Amino acid sequence: MSDPEIDPRIALVVAVLAVSTSAILVRASDAPASVAALHRVVITTLIVAPLAVVHDPGAFGRLAPRDVVAAAATGVALAVHFATWFESLAWTSVAASVTLVQSQPLFVALGAWALLDERVTRGTTAGILLAVAGIVVMSLGELLGGGGVGANPLYGNALALVGGVMAAAYVLAGRSLRQRFPLLPYVTVVYAVAAVCLLVFVVGSGHPVFAYPPREWLLFFLMAVGPGLFGHTVLNWALGHVESSLVSVSLLGEPVGSALLALLVLAEIPGPWTLVGGVVILAGIGVTARSQKQVS
Repeated sequence: MSDPEIDPRIALVVAVLAVSTSAILVRASDAPASVAALHRVVITTLIVAPLAVVHDPGAFGRLAPRDVVAAAATGVALAVHFATWFESLAWTSVAASVTLVQSQPLFVALGAWALLDERVTRGTTAGILLAVAGIVVMSLGELLGGGGVGANPLYGNALALVGGVMAAAYVLAGRSLRQRFPLLPYVTVVYAVAAVCLLVFVVGSGHPVFAYPPREWLLFFLMAVGPGLFGHTVLNWALGHVESSLVSVSLLGEPVGSALLALLVLAEIPGPWTLVGGVVILAGIGVTARSQKQVS
């Protein structure tokens, strides 16, 4: 693959800043979490699909069927990621939710070991154990009434953790597929499949699909353009040029950015167990990502 015209490190900074706004926009919305996720993905798809056709009209016809199937499966993982993570924000703090959903480097490391037969170093093992300890501290502290923020922090944390597992599947698939799958066709397939899955979930849940005021549609649009287009799409571009471990460790900036925005915009102060557990989790993720980079 040829060298990119844009420095991937600059692109990662833009992407992390963009995704850091996601939790705040979701919290600002009064729509059901699954509806917000649906319209975010639909609007993003409507933006990238025409660009894919205009940029290379024959790109879709050149895709191998197995790659299209793999990209579709990635779309399912993305849909579950959004559905569980968006819902978690209704039950736990922004800081806890975003930190747990960004535990995905741990699951990337485990997935690479289990599925790609990559060696697990002592550093990777230590990082995983450290991050798991942080998750236990955060969740056990809130279970025992340690000042967690949210209606049901333990439930919200569990949803965010599932979202982290699905994000790891998304990154692992992207690392492989983006080496041979052009960016715009890839994200079009992934986003379109995710949108269909979320639509089925929204309809099955009995939520209205379109009956929302202009304020909500503005928030859906901001979610699509900011975290969707400049966040996820730029991250997918970066996966074609840099190691997944670098992308994963770059996302460590999201919990910090989201927590600061939650403090400034929502006046949400994380509880003590969230702060302590979050620091331990971030340390564990950092050790894991550093170890992955050293053996890649």
